[in-house]
Parts: sequence; C-alpha cells; structure tokens
Amino acid sequence: MHANAKLEREVALIGNLSRTALVERWIKAHGTPPPKGIKRPLLELSAAWQLQARRLGGLSASTRKSLLNRLGVRGNKVSAKEDGDEGSSPRAPSRQEANAIRSMPVAGTRLMREWNGRMHIVDVTNDGFLFDGKHYRSLSAIARRITGARWSGPRFFGL
Repeated sequence: MHANAKLEREVALIGNLSRTALVERWIKAHGTPPPKGIKRPLLELSAAWQLQARRLGGLSASTRKSLLNRLGVRGNKVSAKEDGDEGSSPRAPSRQEANAIRSMPVAGTRLMREWNGRMHIVDVTNDGFLFDGKHYRSLSAIARRITGARWSGPRFFGL
C-alpha cells in the first residue's frame, strides 16, 4: 500500500476511536489534559494533526521559528526533536499561541477604524505598525493614542 494512502486511511480511522482514546492522544501530544468541555471534533483534529506531523515532519523549523518570533517567544522551546530526540513528535502551538498567530495581521495589511467621526488608518509593517507617520510596536499603543484609554489594540481594530 502506498505510504500516503496508508496515512489517509489511519487519519480516517481516528473518527472510530473512543473519546477516552482521543483524550489519551491529546495528553500524549500536549502534555496536559484537554480543556473542560472540549468537543470531540477538536480532539479528532488534534489526533489527526499529530499523526500527520509525526509521519510527515510537521511544521518546518523555519516556519516554527517564524511563528514563535511573531509571538515574541525567544529561545529554542519548539520541540524536543530539535534537540536531537528523534522519538518525540513536534508539538502543536498552544491555544494562546494559535490565537495570537491568527490575530496577527501580515505586513502590508491596512487596518481602518472610525472613531468619533474620524477614520484612523494603520499600516502593518514587518517590525510593527505605522500610524500618522509614526512607528509603533503594538496596536494597543495606537488604540490608546486614538481613544485616550487603555484598549486591547487587536480588539479595537476588530482582529
């Protein structure tokens, strides 16, 4: 049987696993029990991702490094595999990491928000944000400048 076909078959069979088996796979992959109330489809997706990552190698080192840099995480904490432990599987980003990655706009994006009858435009750059000709490291600082109050920048701009 072709390796990809075998992997596809194994991924398809994950749907037949009991919830207990899915929880065990989650614990093995993430090192902690799943959050309370987690739905079965997310447990299945996690198990499928881990299986495929183990077989196909997961995210490349450069992709993991790029994602972690975007989160402000420094150091070599991505996976034990990088330290030479070939038996470990790559870890998926934590929920916080994944949320931060999803909410981060890519360079070249233009964010617009109307506030008190005035349109405010922010350009996303590789090293931060450009607003009114001035460079900022965070959206929260821009939201604070616009409103005069402490706002979550991503929330203010609808991210």
